[in-house]
Amino acid sequence: MTAESPAQTVQRLFPLLAEGKSAEAAALFADSVSFSIPHPPGIPWVPEVDSAEGMRTFFELLQTHVQAKEFDLRQVIAEGDDVVLIGRLVSEVKKTGRDIDTAFALHTTVRDGRITRYHLYEDSYAVAKAYFDD
Repeated sequence: MTAESPAQTVQRLFPLLAEGKSAEAAALFADSVSFSIPHPPGIPWVPEVDSAEGMRTFFELLQTHVQAKEFDLRQVIAEGDDVVLIGRLVSEVKKTGRDIDTAFALHTTVRDGRITRYHLYEDSYAVAKAYFDD
């Protein structure tokens, strides 16, 4: 049996999240995780994360506060252990009913079959506008 590629490991994440399976999604992560999502202060679904258990908390908070509407993965770039995903996502902020519509880039690293880096880059202005703008 051939070992799964880093890109295959990362791409297993999204169906699990779409099904609300936070624990199973978090199981794809290593004990130690480099996590980064630049965001404005006060966004309740972006906690401090440094572990697989922290990723589970993040996924659960995300499901509590945001409803995914569209996920369009446009490109997967893999080189060695690094995988970059580029796409567009639309999510509704449950508190306000407003959409976050943003392009994204997700830089991940997979070592020994587990995700060790999760750095998401998105339009933080769009996030703030959807959550805070009254």
